[in-house]
Amino acid sequence: MFGLGTQELLVILLIALLLFGAKRLPEIGAGLGRGIRAFKEGLREGEKEELGEKKAS
Repeated sequence: MFGLGTQELLVILLIALLLFGAKRLPEIGAGLGRGIRAFKEGLREGEKEELGEKKAS
């Protein structure tokens, strides 16, 4: 996974915990999850529109 091992991921998580605090990390994770979900839905809608345009042509 991007050349990152377990130790590197733990260090990154520890730094994020120190920067944002334990209370903000779940909020940040939830926000990222909502953003990724909205992005995927947008991609699916775009594909549906493209398929509709191709069938209409």
